[in-house]
Amino acid sequence: MTEQDQVRHRSGGTLEKRQALLRGARTVFGREGYTRAGIDEIAAEAGVSTRTLYNHFGGKANLFREALLDSAAAVTAAHVALAERHLTKVTDVEKDLLAFAREWMGRRTDHDAHMRLVRQIIAEGNRLPADVIEEWQRIGPRAVTEAVRERLEALGAQGLLRIAPGESAEAARHLMLLVAGGVTTDTFFGVVPMSAEELDARVVGGVRTFLKLYGA
Repeated sequence: MTEQDQVRHRSGGTLEKRQALLRGARTVFGREGYTRAGIDEIAAEAGVSTRTLYNHFGGKANLFREALLDSAAAVTAAHVALAERHLTKVTDVEKDLLAFAREWMGRRTDHDAHMRLVRQIIAEGNRLPADVIEEWQRIGPRAVTEAVRERLEALGAQGLLRIAPGESAEAARHLMLLVAGGVTTDTFFGVVPMSAEELDARVVGGVRTFLKLYGA
């Protein structure tokens, strides 16, 4: 193996260990919460030594921050892609909004590890650094809302929705609350099961209520 190959091998191994630590951290923090989660437990879940954990992240607080923000960025990217796919070339407003909302809610289980982290944030928010919560909000929920806002504003400009430019942020919040708010609350962020029929009824009701407010 040449020296260049050795460097690539070490870099690949380092990246793999970092990703393993982030996955392990999401699993343990999501299961135990921030306060109860232990460094030894996270390292064991990731299949690395505690020394490797400290070398990569310096300690528990920074590992939690990186695990949360990495997870939030991935979830945001998935949700933004959904908004772009369903709300960019709209021909039938109700049909396309329903398709967006159904896929959005139907794929909630794609992000189970992240939702477990979010539940822990809600339970332990007063024990977590405020800057971590703020950064999560910025790259997570707010970024998703902004992507939806942009699409709704464009639909308003096209005359497909009754949304003035200054009202698009409120409209985006209303859409997300009407479609997902009740489901999130009633299932305690996915802990309590909800039947497919009930979920679809919530989605349809949310979209139709939104259109009563903003339909052109």
